[in-house]
Amino acid sequence: MSDDISQLKAAEKAPVKEERNRNWVAGIVLITIGLFFLVSNLTDFTINNWWALFILIPAVSNFGRAWQSYQNDGRLSRAVRGSLTGGLILTLIASAFLFNLDWGLIWPLFLIIGGLAALLGGWFD
Repeated sequence: MSDDISQLKAAEKAPVKEERNRNWVAGIVLITIGLFFLVSNLTDFTINNWWALFILIPAVSNFGRAWQSYQNDGRLSRAVRGSLTGGLILTLIASAFLFNLDWGLIWPLFLIIGGLAALLGGWFD
C-alpha cells in the first residue's frame, strides 16, 4: 500500500516539473525579444524583419524539449533528435530573415541538417 502511495505522489509531481520547464523557456524567449526591442529603441540598431524573432519561440521550445527528453532518456533518442532537428531548422529560417541572408546560400544547410538527422538516426537507434 505504501508503494502505491509513493507512486501516486511521484505521478503528481511530474507535471509540475514539466510546467516549470516550459515557463522557464517562455520567460527566456520573452526577455530576449524584449532586449532586442529595448536595444533598437535606445540605439540606432534596427531589425528590419523583427517579426522573425517570433519564429525563435518554437525553436527555443524545441531545444528545451530536446534537452528534457535527453535528461529523461539519458541518450540521443528519436524524440531528442526530432526536437533538435526542428529547432535547428527554425533557427536557420529565423536567422535568414533577421540577417537578410541569401536563400540561395541557405537552402543547402537544410539538406545538411536533414542528412545529419538521418545519420544520427542510423547510429543511435
